[in-house]
Amino acid sequence: MNIKVLGALNAEVNGISIVPTAGKPRQILALLALNPGRVVPVPTLMEEIWGTELPQSSLTTLQTYILQLRRLLGTAMGPDVPGSAKDVLATRYGGYLLQIPAEAVDVYRYERLVVEGRKAFDDGHDAGAASLLREALDLWEGPALVDVRLGPVLEVEVMRLEQSRLVARERRIDAELRLGRHVELIPELTDLIARHPQHEGLHSQAMVALYRSGRQAAALDVYRRLRQRLIDELGVEPSPQLQRMHQAMLAVDPGLDVAAGPRRTSTFDLYAA
Repeated sequence: MNIKVLGALNAEVNGISIVPTAGKPRQILALLALNPGRVVPVPTLMEEIWGTELPQSSLTTLQTYILQLRRLLGTAMGPDVPGSAKDVLATRYGGYLLQIPAEAVDVYRYERLVVEGRKAFDDGHDAGAASLLREALDLWEGPALVDVRLGPVLEVEVMRLEQSRLVARERRIDAELRLGRHVELIPELTDLIARHPQHEGLHSQAMVALYRSGRQAAALDVYRRLRQRLIDELGVEPSPQLQRMHQAMLAVDPGLDVAAGPRRTSTFDLYAA
């Protein structure tokens, strides 16, 4: 079995899709896929499908959805495969689980690569970190579970994954800035600060990329626009480290050069106290 959740939901057995067309069975499959080899309790599945307003027939209806998924599994597995759909989508005391290896789900391959990339980053191996984190991010084919209706349980999972994606992207950009790839990063960072207009870390990266590309005025303008937005929308000034970075750019501080930057730290923390 091969399952993708980093984009549209996709699940195949022997090249045959087992993704149901109906919304609620899709939610169940997505939630089970995010927990391979682990029991998902019945109350959790019910909360995802119906929230707090459970219908009287909720347990029977849930069992019907599980049966539908098993039928799709059985058809895809065929008659000659050892075991049965009930062995793959198994019933356990209090819940259900997918008996598949974690690596069969793209999110677990993504998280393994992120862990490896973060370790390389922390060890100062910038090229390795950038490569591993880029490989992890390339597994994404769009917003997580973009074609699945999200109940309260999946909504939290998707928020966690999207936040992880953004952090991994930040760390990859940090590594590439330390490798001197500032010019190549400007288009990506321009897009990111437009999408995340209050994100100081991304703005610090955009400032450094522009500054190191000989565009000091543009770097200072990124700071000016962010500061005005924070004051207008939140009533706060930028963080002290970003203010210090701004002052360093005004003073043409040599510490902003690629070779002078400290290893094993984020761009945002170059001027942390």
